[in-house]
Amino acid sequence: MISVFGSANMDLVAYVPSAPKLGETVTGRAFRTIPGGKGANQAVAAARAGAQVAFIGAVGDDAFGPELRGALFEAGIDTSRLRVVPGPSGIAHIVVEDSGGNSIVVVPGANGSVTGCSAEDVAMIARSRALLLQLELPLEGVVEAARAARAAGVPVVLTPAPVVELPGELLDAVDLIVPNEHEAAAITGAADPDDALKVLLDRVPEAVITLGSRGALYGSRAGVRLLVPAVRVEAVDTTAAGDTFVGALAVARSEGRDPADALRFASTAAALSVQREGASTSMPSRAEIDAALLS
Repeated sequence: MISVFGSANMDLVAYVPSAPKLGETVTGRAFRTIPGGKGANQAVAAARAGAQVAFIGAVGDDAFGPELRGALFEAGIDTSRLRVVPGPSGIAHIVVEDSGGNSIVVVPGANGSVTGCSAEDVAMIARSRALLLQLELPLEGVVEAARAARAAGVPVVLTPAPVVELPGELLDAVDLIVPNEHEAAAITGAADPDDALKVLLDRVPEAVITLGSRGALYGSRAGVRLLVPAVRVEAVDTTAAGDTFVGALAVARSEGRDPADALRFASTAAALSVQREGASTSMPSRAEIDAALLS
């Protein structure tokens, strides 16, 4: 089982030819509400990629709460540790350009209440083969979850987004960090991905920097360095491509695949996702990933 300690948001997605500049109004071609949030997205990606998944987080008692829970449940995810708190659920306002690029504003809502782990949360983490973390929940909660995993010998995978200063007590519990190249530069102060990778490996045992259409760069303290090229596709919507990558990567690693094989599996899943609109709705099944790898 893979546990995800993370956010659940309702994505309010507007599709436009190009994003508006400050003070500008543009006409969109479509609007959709889609269950998302970096935590929930990674949970769905991992479940569709073939893992049993449990989700730890919170939704509000508004109309979005049952929809978010239902979307996770329909993906086969254990939602027994998804609590309901008074007030609104988290939302993300997303503008998607026809080029596939996007810009996002997140309002945490109920996610802001997850400031720690209950005894039941800790027990679920301890039963896991990996714990996935992101930074859309309060940092103190993320640190507590990471410590619980480390105490139980459970590998911790951190997506450091949105970027904040990462405390040493968090990094000490992380086994694998997976930033994109912009996040890696912000965290390390190194614009070049190779230089950023070196800095990251001073802090954690393994790192993957995703490079968009240029692929993914992997390194470990054991001296392994890999650049796995991206699968060439025509992107329709890049929303949650990174979350798809991380969810699939965690599944591949939990199955014992070596880094190169795991990165190819994750890159293929991400490539399939960007060819469809939406976040969780765009994520491929295990059968789709396996078929694409064989093609």
